[in-house]
Amino acid sequence: MSEPVDTDPQSADEREVESEILARREAALAKVVKFGDPVLKSRASPVNEFGPGLRAEVERMAAIMRDGLGVGLAATQLGVLRRLLVFQATPDGEPTALINPEVEWLSDELVLAEEGCLSLPGISVDVERPLHARISGRDAEGEAIAIEASGLEARVLQHEIDHLDGVLILDRTVREQRKGALRALREGGSYSPPGELDDEGEFHEPRTDA
Repeated sequence: MSEPVDTDPQSADEREVESEILARREAALAKVVKFGDPVLKSRASPVNEFGPGLRAEVERMAAIMRDGLGVGLAATQLGVLRRLLVFQATPDGEPTALINPEVEWLSDELVLAEEGCLSLPGISVDVERPLHARISGRDAEGEAIAIEASGLEARVLQHEIDHLDGVLILDRTVREQRKGALRALREGGSYSPPGELDDEGEFHEPRTDA
C-alpha cells in the first residue's frame, strides 16, 4: 500500500518550516552553557580590544540568540568571560551589541514580570526590576553608545548585565520560587510561577513552551 498523499501543501510547508526552526533552536541551545556550570556564577572581564575578532564574536552570538529564539544573550552564557552582550527586544528589530555595559541609572518604578533564561531551559520565575534604565557602553566598533530603555528592553538589558556579573534570575526571585525552580532543575523538569501576572506582560528570554 502506498503512503497517503498530503493534499494540503501549505500545511506540509508549514510543518517543514517548523521542523527547521526547532532543529536550529536545538543546535543553538546546545552551545549555551547550562545551570550548574561555574562560569555562570563568575564575573566577566572588560573587553579591551576591538576589531575583526570581536565583530565575528558579536555575529556568532547574534546568530545563536536568533536561532535559539531568545531576546538576549551574554558572552558568559557561551562560556566566554568577557563583558559583551547582544539583545533584540522586538521580533522585527536588529540585534544590538553592547560591550562593557554600565548601568547609569535605574528608575524607582518597579515591575514584576516572568523571566526565563537560555541557560535554565524549562524554568521561569517572577523577577522585579526597574521599568526604565539608562545603559552606556561601546558598540562592536568601539564607539561609545548610550541606551535609554523601557519595558521589555530595559528588562532584557538588566537580565544580560546580571549574567556578566555572575547573577542569575534564581538570585532575583523570591525564596519559594527559587526552591521550586531548583527542585525542577535537579529532577530534569520544568517550573513556572503560580498565578498570573498583571498586564505588563511576560518576559521569556528563551521563549520556550515549558
